[in-house]
Amino acid sequence: MLPLFDPEFELKTPPTLTAEPDTYRGPDGIRRYFDSFYEAMDEVEFEPTGFHEVSERVVVEFTLKARGRTTGIVAEQQGVFVWELRDGRAIRLDVYPNLDDALEAARLGGGVSGE
Repeated sequence: MLPLFDPEFELKTPPTLTAEPDTYRGPDGIRRYFDSFYEAMDEVEFEPTGFHEVSERVVVEFTLKARGRTTGIVAEQQGVFVWELRDGRAIRLDVYPNLDDALEAARLGGGVSGE
């Protein structure tokens, strides 16, 4: 996956969707983001459920499905990604709890939860 991301890539996760909000930058950040899932989960799946093009951004509704490593409990969470692309590569990804917030941010060019 790494060739799909710009070296300056940045991902921000908001406190509304995670117990540990954070910012992940570059290839090392991408690895750290996915490693954080697999520390607690055996299986992680992001299932896209809707796509919207807004200016130079792509808004993707998704369902995250994960199974706990120690409990085996399957959890699901809905969210929305706002992808920003440059020269065919992902430069930024913001995560939102609902479509309205994501579409507004995509239109305004803002970051996570009204930055």
